[in-house]
Amino acid sequence: MAKLYFKYGAMGSSKSAQALITKYNYEERGMKVWLIKPKTDTRDGQNILKSRIGLYAVADEIALTDSIKECFKEHNDCNVIIADEAQFLSPEQIDELRDIVDEMNIPVMCFGLRTDFITKLFPGSMRLFEVADSISEIKTICDCGSKATVNARMDDNGNIVTAGDQICIGGNDRYIAMCHKCWKKAIAEQK
Repeated sequence: MAKLYFKYGAMGSSKSAQALITKYNYEERGMKVWLIKPKTDTRDGQNILKSRIGLYAVADEIALTDSIKECFKEHNDCNVIIADEAQFLSPEQIDELRDIVDEMNIPVMCFGLRTDFITKLFPGSMRLFEVADSISEIKTICDCGSKATVNARMDDNGNIVTAGDQICIGGNDRYIAMCHKCWKKAIAEQK
């Protein structure tokens, strides 16, 4: 029986690398993968899913207004769906992935962030926590050695940003994974 999986972690926890390795493992066994990413994720260019360690693949982009079920009609012969940056999908799109699992018996593996730069859940992540069959954390560490849980957004001067739009695309140039204690301490020291 197929399941909806959500594998989440802070920035730099190898989510994209694990998504690409999972894709490779399925394809190595002769199975067809539909690799998708939200169109919101423009970091590595159009239709490219790339990890920090250099792995990459072509992925179909899903706009926030797209129906995943409609897009899926062109890929209904796949054996698995892998979605990276799933936090940027809408709750309705997550529900459509849930429907594909239930109605088509096709596993869906979603990789993404749990929370934004001020520790608030992304709508797509919130819906995944509500409806996924399997939820697992991909861990990474803070500079202090503790488990990192916060995606600290940095401004051009190296200060932690505590207000602004929820979505600001960036990588190591814009975000640092931190433990909650170090994040709070750094914010207090800035004031």
